[in-house]
Amino acid sequence: MAKNNEFLWRRLHSLLGIIPVGLFLTQHLIVNHYATRGEQAFNDAAHFMESLPFRYALEIFVIFLPLMFHAFYGIYIAFTAKNNTSRYSTFRNWMFFAQRVTGIFLVIFIAWHVYETRWQVAIGADTADFNMMAEILANPWMFAFYVAGVLAATFHLANGIWSFLVTWGITQSPGAQRMATYITLGIFLALSVVGIRALLAFV
Repeated sequence: MAKNNEFLWRRLHSLLGIIPVGLFLTQHLIVNHYATRGEQAFNDAAHFMESLPFRYALEIFVIFLPLMFHAFYGIYIAFTAKNNTSRYSTFRNWMFFAQRVTGIFLVIFIAWHVYETRWQVAIGADTADFNMMAEILANPWMFAFYVAGVLAATFHLANGIWSFLVTWGITQSPGAQRMATYITLGIFLALSVVGIRALLAFV
């Protein structure tokens, strides 16, 4: 019974990492990329997202709760799972390890990002706009921290998609898994470019 429950929890963890968490990350990076078009374009895009109907319900039930489950169950996996050298190649073992490391780092990064942006707005300290991000990223250490956060997030999503495809039995053959590796590498590179360009636009 315990093993069956763990199997279901891992399936749910894998699914939520793609839908909705992965979709939200992609949308968040795209909205941030509007900064490359100028301050007003970014502020307009951010305001549009903030004006969506049922915004708080969406944030709680579609973003925060799935993200928290994925994060905390992911920490449990990171500290209990072991590499399976009999099933995966050395490269895949490194990807397995990197997935866990980036996951733990992202828990820290996302908590800090939410504190610097959403929490500051909640207590009335500022407005989440172009100027807020420009002020945050004016610090070279914070800029480097955000670059690391973007790269960790895009890698974690891309590699998570590969794992999702295997976990759900979509890519079973070595050839299919190899093709998925190339596709997810492309996703990682594309989203990384979008994210880094957005950060550079704020500075």
